[in-house]
Amino acid sequence: MKTTDNRSQEAPAAESDEGSRGLRLLDKVERAGNALPHPFWLFWILCGIVAVTSFALNAADLKVEDPSSGDPVGVRSALSADAVRDLISGAQESFVTFGPLGTVLMVMLGVAVAERSGLFEALARRMLSGLSPRTVVLGVALGGVLGKFLSDSAYVVLIPLGAVAFRAVGRSPMLGMIVAFVSINAAGDANPLIAPGDALFASVATEAAQLVDPDVVVRATDNMYFTTVSAFVLAGTIALVVDKILAKREHHLTPDPDLEAAAAQQVVAAKVDDATEVRALKLTGLAVLCYAALIVSAMLPASSPLRGKGGAIVESTFMEAISVFLTVFFLLIGAVYGRLTGRIRGSRGIPEAMAEGVRSIAPLLVLFFAVAQFVALFQWTNIATVVAVEGAGFLKQLGAPALVLFTVLIIAVALMNLVITSGSALWALIAPALVPMLLLLGTNPATTMALYRIADSCTNSITPMSTSFMLCIGYLQTLHRKAGIGTLVSFTLPVAMIMLVVWVLLFFAWYLIGIPLGPGAPVR
Repeated sequence: MKTTDNRSQEAPAAESDEGSRGLRLLDKVERAGNALPHPFWLFWILCGIVAVTSFALNAADLKVEDPSSGDPVGVRSALSADAVRDLISGAQESFVTFGPLGTVLMVMLGVAVAERSGLFEALARRMLSGLSPRTVVLGVALGGVLGKFLSDSAYVVLIPLGAVAFRAVGRSPMLGMIVAFVSINAAGDANPLIAPGDALFASVATEAAQLVDPDVVVRATDNMYFTTVSAFVLAGTIALVVDKILAKREHHLTPDPDLEAAAAQQVVAAKVDDATEVRALKLTGLAVLCYAALIVSAMLPASSPLRGKGGAIVESTFMEAISVFLTVFFLLIGAVYGRLTGRIRGSRGIPEAMAEGVRSIAPLLVLFFAVAQFVALFQWTNIATVVAVEGAGFLKQLGAPALVLFTVLIIAVALMNLVITSGSALWALIAPALVPMLLLLGTNPATTMALYRIADSCTNSITPMSTSFMLCIGYLQTLHRKAGIGTLVSFTLPVAMIMLVVWVLLFFAWYLIGIPLGPGAPVR
């Protein structure tokens, strides 16, 4: 009896010690990551590493065959006269055309008005007043998972909202930012809503499959059943990991007092009585309905300029320019609410709020300049193409059973994704090799596409090569000046790894049972 009692007391102690070791490991990850140079300088250092690597690979005359064109592709040396000429002359264009730059600036113009009007704070306070801190985690996670249809705009909209939601229930707003970020970035491909990215993935898969079977057609809805279930499974997984692991380190995410006070002042300024606030919220809701009705009515005609070729809705002007419509949306609701509550006064109020919003992301714009130059250099060298083709060739040579091959494929693509962080770019590179290869082995292209979604998503949130990763760091630094790569990785790493395992297990169960991935898309 005495022995049993001792063992029962030792078990929790062992579990506690194991948990503390895990937390100490994350602390070391954070310290190591934050010991790195400022991200601005880190990307210039990476430019130097890429330049030297490209020189060595070019000297070795390493070449691969481009699967889509059949042309030989070699690594171009960045330490050459051509590289210097092209990269210097294109530096301004690389920065101005850098993908997230325009989206962030444009959407922020509208978000700033809505935020400074006090609308976000009022909505969060009223919607979250009866919720527990644990329920808020699940709500933000679900919002992030389901918000990926907003494309890059999701980060600009939902990361600040995550901070507002967590602050409203007395938790760290920085943790709210991280939960929103990892939900969009690592689980965004698990989305029941059809987004432009789904159409792009399907079209690339169709072209790749038709290299060996001209009759194969992959549709944007071919993963719908699987991604719908995955969305809720992954949102629950994120909430569980945050509550069981990340919450124990939440004290590491304490905002700088002056920055937190400034952030709070932006959303809680002039006092608004309850009756005025309720009336303003109701009329703002009416404005939302009118705006939505206007968009729907404008898109009803098949010949609408907001639709795409042949009257398409997914691949349409509306979806491609979603950031424009979001900017107008947030500008509208912010202006209506701000006017009704007196938070925005006169004709100067709206442009002043816009200017304040742009000023708040100035450090992010500085970082984007360095990131844009690195991306341009990396693309110019063709290293990404060589890595993708060599990786696909390795998988082809394995000749392993289906589930083993799937596991190796997921690991390989997840590792490639640490370097080639654009999901569409990596898919375009490896799909012409992977899809035909697995199709010849009897694997439906829709299944290959689902495997790619799993591998491509989870590691997005732990690589500094990702522009959205650096965007999140920029937001964290608006509340804590010393927040760095280590801060973010130490919190996203447990979520990403556990999500990857859970998602793989869900897929294997799906595959073994034989549930269709989508309408008319068998898993095997």
